[in-house]
Amino acid sequence: MGKDPTKPRGKMSSYAYFVQTCREEHKKKHPDASVNFAEFSKKCSERWKTMSAKEKGKFEDMARQDKVRYDREMMSYVPAKGAKTKKFKDPNAPKRPPSAFFIFCSEFRPKVKGESPGLTIGDVAKRLGEMWNSTSAEDKQPYEKKAAKLKEKYGKDIAAYRAKGKTGGGAPAKAPAKVEKKMDDDDDDDDDDEEEEEDDDDEDDE
Repeated sequence: MGKDPTKPRGKMSSYAYFVQTCREEHKKKHPDASVNFAEFSKKCSERWKTMSAKEKGKFEDMARQDKVRYDREMMSYVPAKGAKTKKFKDPNAPKRPPSAFFIFCSEFRPKVKGESPGLTIGDVAKRLGEMWNSTSAEDKQPYEKKAAKLKEKYGKDIAAYRAKGKTGGGAPAKAPAKVEKKMDDDDDDDDDDEEEEEDDDDEDDE
């Protein structure tokens, strides 16, 4: 089952509107030129950081208006029959291991909150991302080693879990295939979430 085509388009941030404007400007100036997305994103990030609050204001207004539009549409939105909904997660399935960055965050989050108690959750995450990006490869090693060990353990646990599902394990005959399929899907979802969060941190620090 695919995504529900009637679901309202997600709301955009002020920075997303800024990047969109940059793309449009670039297309007008260089209609036939191909864009190196990584390089383009870096330039947008640098430009955004040097902009004044007044210059950012119009993009923030656009984001506010889009949020109002999104909230209004979501109030009247009813999921279409057969639309993709939140997948069931088996509570007995092994939990995905955290990445090195997540282990680092869990260690330093209390410290960041203690030093700056007024920070929002988003600001704390941004600060942790900046700290991680400024950490040397050598200092990151303990976290990466711990993450590798947890990943190895997870690999063994998930193999045992799936093997148990395939042999029955007291579950209905059709359950193992479904559980395995959902585990694969959930693994992909978690990877996406993790990558998005780390990408966001990288983008802030570019």
